[in-house]
Amino acid sequence: MAVCVCAGMAAGIGDATADPGGARVVSVQGLGDRDEMVGVYSPAMDKTIPVRVIRAATAAPRPTLYLLNGSQGGPNGSGWDTQTDAMDFLRGKDVNVVNPIGGSGSYYTDWVRPDPVLGVNKWQTFLDEELPPAIEDFLGANGTRAAVGVSMSGTSVLNLAIAKPGFWQGVASYSGCAQTSDPVGQQYVRITVENWSGAQSVENMWGPLDGPLWRANDPLLNADRLRGTAIYLSSGTGIAAAPHDTLGDRRVAEGLIPLPVQIAFGGPIEAAVHACTVNLTDRLHELNIPVTVDNRPVGTHSWGYWEDDLHNSWPFLAGTLGIPS
Repeated sequence: MAVCVCAGMAAGIGDATADPGGARVVSVQGLGDRDEMVGVYSPAMDKTIPVRVIRAATAAPRPTLYLLNGSQGGPNGSGWDTQTDAMDFLRGKDVNVVNPIGGSGSYYTDWVRPDPVLGVNKWQTFLDEELPPAIEDFLGANGTRAAVGVSMSGTSVLNLAIAKPGFWQGVASYSGCAQTSDPVGQQYVRITVENWSGAQSVENMWGPLDGPLWRANDPLLNADRLRGTAIYLSSGTGIAAAPHDTLGDRRVAEGLIPLPVQIAFGGPIEAAVHACTVNLTDRLHELNIPVTVDNRPVGTHSWGYWEDDLHNSWPFLAGTLGIPS
């Protein structure tokens, strides 16, 4: 595998001029055909973030699709690259694919203070301000972009668009919960941040539970700021069903997730997420904001369904990005 960590040896590497804040590509590791692991330095977090990239097949400037991982952030087999066929599926599309690695339990947001366990998290700044100019300059992209999120990051992609209206042409949220500031939503966020990711305190993220930042980061309350952004929402009902909630699912067969855990925990989680999706859909309809919705009649909170969601939403994403589906 070819590795370059030398400034000036590849277009965009070590050049901070594209981003006055200093975000820049600092390393590139070739993984295969149009497939690279790129290190992007984040001034906000003062560290280099690994980013999996699949370059578009066309040499001309093409749009960029950002794939955000779930609550574990992507390493150790927990992300899009291992859990789904996303990289192979999208390799055949005329789009640049950008998959940041890291951010476990962070909600890909800006935390008010460092957490003793999870450290400094300024992911919204990274994803809305630092990464796009650096990586899109490196890829020679055309400035059109969309973001896809699952579970935890299904909430995040909505907040990224709300924080910077017009920057993202479209967002797709698979099994994300838009309600973060009511007691039920806060409990779900707490479980994700503290129980699953080990953070010392969820209040290191958005401050006290009754503070204004929880409401500022609640997509349901701020849905009006999604106007002008193409939106795709999907969720299941929590009812286990074939083919993914069976021993025949690839992830179950390979031991990536025990089937009893997927059903016992993924079922109730998806049922709750489904209610969030219905509520956000209703709110967007009240605001006369267009939304494309896939309310699946079955399905737990698991990667097999999100792989299907990516395939099913591709015509929406392609249309949003202005490329053939």
